[in-house]
Amino acid sequence: MGFLNPLHAIIVSFCFLGIMIYKRVNLAITLNATALLLALLSLEWSAIPTVVYENTNYATPEGRLAISVVLATFGIMLLSQLYNETGVINRLSESLSRIVKNSKVVLSVIPAIIGFLPVPGGALMSAPIVDSEAEKLKFTPEKKAYVNLWFRHTIFPVYPISQLLITTAALTAIPMFLIILRQIPVVIVMIAVGCIFSFWKVSEAKDKQNSEEKNNSNSDLRDFLISFSPILATIVVVVGLSLSGFGLSKQGFDILVATFIGLIFLVAISKSSIKVLAKPFKSWGLYGVTFAVYGAFLLRNTIVTAGISEVFKPFIANGNVDTVVLLTVIPGILGFLTGSPLAGVSISVSILYGIVAFSPQTASLIYMSSYLGYIIAPTHLCFRFTADYFKCPLGKAYKYVVPSFLVTFATALLIYFLA
Repeated sequence: MGFLNPLHAIIVSFCFLGIMIYKRVNLAITLNATALLLALLSLEWSAIPTVVYENTNYATPEGRLAISVVLATFGIMLLSQLYNETGVINRLSESLSRIVKNSKVVLSVIPAIIGFLPVPGGALMSAPIVDSEAEKLKFTPEKKAYVNLWFRHTIFPVYPISQLLITTAALTAIPMFLIILRQIPVVIVMIAVGCIFSFWKVSEAKDKQNSEEKNNSNSDLRDFLISFSPILATIVVVVGLSLSGFGLSKQGFDILVATFIGLIFLVAISKSSIKVLAKPFKSWGLYGVTFAVYGAFLLRNTIVTAGISEVFKPFIANGNVDTVVLLTVIPGILGFLTGSPLAGVSISVSILYGIVAFSPQTASLIYMSSYLGYIIAPTHLCFRFTADYFKCPLGKAYKYVVPSFLVTFATALLIYFLA
């Protein structure tokens, strides 16, 4: 037994977590430090090395899953950063903007395409194209900011190589594609809401393209397909391995294999020097997100080992706290306060582990609550960078963002109650 009983240990540890969040300490440090503090307070010290070892023990299914997810996260972050460093992302967005002649389609598609790369603050990558196309439609700065922010984030709830989806599926032990299936209607509503708030009663700009531009369409299509091929290859391999029946998805091997195939494609098409390809390895961001995912597993396993979930079970059994409140308020607030959906999901699942029975229904609601809380958070880097780029106060952008959030969140709740 540790210094404190489970209830006191979790209170002290999560007060510490709150201070770390308030001080904006890196998420990787925050999650790992909280897990270790909780272990020190609630477990025999001699048991702590065992908990740390079992977190990534390859001999156990749970350990293999953790290793696969951590390595896949490293690969996805590397893929994202290499797309940027090699300039392939610029070729991708520019070729697509030349292929698609309709400004409204460009404004909704380009941020989503850039959204395939989960880079913190990545909305800045699509902002220049959005600015150029939005000018043709005479958009205000706040509407430009909304379009860039909202459409960038429509793809992630159904994107099979999203770190957040991978981690949510791994922590809740729910197959990722079951979560995705529940979130398809939510994504459709997100896109519809974005189109209504962005383009309702907005006339399309006149087409001023010349014949030379039209003749280059084949070249632009080829450039787009080549630059998009690493992402496409990754998605195809993930889907193929998940449906193969070999059980690779249960251990996270489908994502791991697919990610590194995507990296091979990207290295092949970029034809970049070793110096360029090596640059991301010098970035803390590459390792920060990777160790944050490790910390998420460590925190969950520490809570399970300490038996902390047993403290909260009576509240649910006695009906003192509604399950839906737990599944929405906790992840939503955490996503909002931290400006990180990964933190929202990781901490929420750790708190609720053993209290709530995880299913595709509950896992999806936790995901969407944390994700939507993060989207509207003033601490959200994409939101802040977008507002700064378009010289738009956050308050003005909220007149579009908040109604969109409310409609989308209501849809997520509806899906939860219907199934």
